[in-house]
Amino acid sequence: MYFHFTNAQLIFALVVLIFLAVVAVVGFVHQRGIRTQALRTRFGSEYDRAVLEHGSSRKAEAKLAGRKTRVDALKIRELCGSERERFVAEWQTVQSRFVDHPKAAVTEADDLIAALLESRGYPKDSFEQRAADISVTYPRVMENYRAAHAIAVRPGRAEASTEELRTAMIQYRAIFDELVQAQKLQEKRLAA
Repeated sequence: MYFHFTNAQLIFALVVLIFLAVVAVVGFVHQRGIRTQALRTRFGSEYDRAVLEHGSSRKAEAKLAGRKTRVDALKIRELCGSERERFVAEWQTVQSRFVDHPKAAVTEADDLIAALLESRGYPKDSFEQRAADISVTYPRVMENYRAAHAIAVRPGRAEASTEELRTAMIQYRAIFDELVQAQKLQEKRLAA
């Protein structure tokens, strides 16, 4: 069977194909925009940080989606009442040491956050991996966490001033408060 198409039919078919291609491209761009906006909303400043780190929004979005997948696979849990009380008591002890030993208190606060994360089910990894993992659920406090950690790990000569150490304690307090709050993880993830 052999079909003979007229010029009008060929032009019509070409117009339809072009129209379908344009609709597909517009749909793809629209979906990508929705995904980008969802990731920006979820990760906040971490989104911008990832774009700078990876050089493009496409690569950054893939990495952020990978973070979410990784964290979803972890067995993250809330603290039980006794654990929460123990961590709150430890935090108060660390805070009280700040007056006499600010550098040691900031270092202890950094260690306490790491222990708290481990108790919640986050793996004991490098700081960067821990920060990436908690950015999925707690993106609002990530800048505080990164800044406080940078101050806590400063070596000898570059040691932080008392004001920087005070700022680090305030920043650690923000992440500590988020991590010990009694709130269902599912509710937290839905809100994010």
